[in-house]
Amino acid sequence: MSALRSTGWLFVLGACGVLIPYAVLAIRFDYPGILRRDPGEILMAFHAGGTGLRITWWLFAVLGLPLLVACQQLGRTLEADAPAARWLTAVGTLGLFVQVVGLLRWSFVVPLLAGNYVSGDETTQRIAVALFQLVHQYGGVVLGEHLGQLFTIGWVVGITGLLRSAWHFPAWFAALGYASSAIYLAAQAELFATVLPGFPVWGRAGFVGSTLWLVWLVALGLQLALHPSVSAGRVSAGR
Repeated sequence: MSALRSTGWLFVLGACGVLIPYAVLAIRFDYPGILRRDPGEILMAFHAGGTGLRITWWLFAVLGLPLLVACQQLGRTLEADAPAARWLTAVGTLGLFVQVVGLLRWSFVVPLLAGNYVSGDETTQRIAVALFQLVHQYGGVVLGEHLGQLFTIGWVVGITGLLRSAWHFPAWFAALGYASSAIYLAAQAELFATVLPGFPVWGRAGFVGSTLWLVWLVALGLQLALHPSVSAGRVSAGR
């Protein structure tokens, strides 16, 4: 039970670690809406944010790392009752890792491009914009938002089902996991719209889906930390 409690608090810590810089970026940088603006406007706004904005992006990338540890610990414990937890853990770990890699571009690549755009001549600005579009489309859209989110959604759906069936997690928890995943999946349409003009998009899907995902993580963490004997059916059954 102590292992379940520590796993639960790691989920809460990681979710809060993501939520705080996320909220700061939403207020200071109009994230995630700014991602679909003109590249030059994005680079100007990023440069204007200074060191504080760069640090916030770095914190956004690394403060969620406790989720990786929690994902691994939960998978090892749940595997005794649900063998599928092993491969689901690999999927979840990969999803979180890819998202971290994608986010780190804002700390180590975009600052250079933004500096060149602001201080450079017209040719330098055009090169900076072209490079930013390349880095943003691959590191952000392909890795972080597409692959990272798809793997994460798959993990949430799979783990929610296993926790519900093997450990008898409450129905509201399963409903929250499935609803957040469905809305988060709808946000993928916005990614296709970057290369398929006119593709139907629900602009708030990314914000709503990611927020509900964080709420689900906190709910998972509190369930494990505060009610470990209830959460794990195998524990309460004396196995």
